[in-house]
Amino acid sequence: MRAHIVHRLTYCYDAPITLGEHRLCLKPRGHGFQRLLDHSLSVLPEPCQRRELLAASGDEILRLGFLGSTDQLCFEANSRVETRPAPPLDSCFNGMEPPLPYPRGQLNQDLLGALEGWLPNGQHEPSAIDLTQEALMGSNQQTLAFLNQLIELIQDRVKYTQRHAGPAWPAGRTLRERIGSCRDLAMLMVTCCRVVGLPARFVSGYQLLDPAPEQYDLHAWAEVYLPGAGWRGFDPSAGSEVNERYVVLATSSKPELTAAVSGSFSGPANTSSDLSWSISVDEEPANTSAPKQTLQAA
Repeated sequence: MRAHIVHRLTYCYDAPITLGEHRLCLKPRGHGFQRLLDHSLSVLPEPCQRRELLAASGDEILRLGFLGSTDQLCFEANSRVETRPAPPLDSCFNGMEPPLPYPRGQLNQDLLGALEGWLPNGQHEPSAIDLTQEALMGSNQQTLAFLNQLIELIQDRVKYTQRHAGPAWPAGRTLRERIGSCRDLAMLMVTCCRVVGLPARFVSGYQLLDPAPEQYDLHAWAEVYLPGAGWRGFDPSAGSEVNERYVVLATSSKPELTAAVSGSFSGPANTSSDLSWSISVDEEPANTSAPKQTLQAA
């Protein structure tokens, strides 16, 4: 599947301000089951410095520096992406599906950071451990059955809701509130996978729904490292494995590092900012022309 995605963000300030450094995760992944055909980014005011970097996750991140004052900051990312289905997981294991819990010592050392718990002592939250054990018991300790059972339990215990502001909640809060956004459910799945020795990380990107929703927004899901199959995406909000209708922007063991835009500003006391955004998608299925879908949000 091919898609042209235009992502616009505009920050308006009620007084002239000075912009600090900004970090952008707006460039889609260009490897694996996703190919980046073209990408451009326009920024107003024009930054005085652009620094590209390769993050620990392998994603391309951009840091921007600014001079002078402004009352507005605008970004427009234009990306053309081609995605393809991943091989069926059954075929990746060739009859050697790893049982769970997966032995930590058999993992590549590079993956250990994707196993850490979120509590100050590095442990996992008790409520997440309980949910994981329930999924494990219902799956006969088989990896694929565990992942399916875990997603079913998350959907049964937590009601999905949209929440545009604020960081991803820790697993314990999501289970306690019994309600959560896509990023909250993603963090819950990441935590539970880590409990059984499966490295997992948070993903930010786009889900290109068919039919298109009234309003597009960024989406979040989980990627789990499965020995024999590598990093594979799972979306507990949708209740399924990720397919070619998902476009990855950024991944990290820390969800805050996948924010589309993060940065700082300084100005008069009590200066406020207002964000508006729009995401438009021009989808190009094979041998089929699709009309442009333009969705606005403010």
